[in-house]
Amino acid sequence: MIVVGLTGGIGSGKTTVANFFEALGVPIYIADDAAKNLMESSSKIRKEIIELLGEEAYTENLPNRKWIAKQVFTNEALLNKLNQIIHPRVKTHFKIWAENQQANYVLYEAAILFEKGGYKDTDYNILVVAPKEERVKRLQKRDNSAKEDIEARMQNQWDDQKKIKLADFIIENIHKADTKTQVKRLHETLSGIANA
Repeated sequence: MIVVGLTGGIGSGKTTVANFFEALGVPIYIADDAAKNLMESSSKIRKEIIELLGEEAYTENLPNRKWIAKQVFTNEALLNKLNQIIHPRVKTHFKIWAENQQANYVLYEAAILFEKGGYKDTDYNILVVAPKEERVKRLQKRDNSAKEDIEARMQNQWDDQKKIKLADFIIENIHKADTKTQVKRLHETLSGIANA
């Protein structure tokens, strides 16, 4: 089975692209969702995060996400330590998940696939791109986020030019209908590779 990484900067539309692939029957593993679930369900992870960030990191055994984000998105050292707690667990969880899929390829969707070296564990990588202004607009609409908060989160991701060099496939996500067509074509290509 082929493992295909799917990534893109915040607001690029990775979820839209993932949904189009899923509609074509491709199993999708969303690393951010898995990380959130593990932060809620694993007492070991909870203990390590509280040791790292303090008691405020959890409220009634649930992660205080907004508070955690505020601590780590302006402190690269803390963000790296948090990632060191979560990412190895997500990697293990993904391997178990992938072994149980009945498909010729699966998608591993992760926001910081290139930044954290996760692309080295995949066979191919797809990068979703969109103009920065469009991404900011989407995030303001989706999360009601302040422009400064969005910019701070973008600072923790590489710019597209750096990621393009590592990507095997690029999907430009500006108009949904066009994006859907690109996904369909790429699905045919990947299915062909997987069946070769």
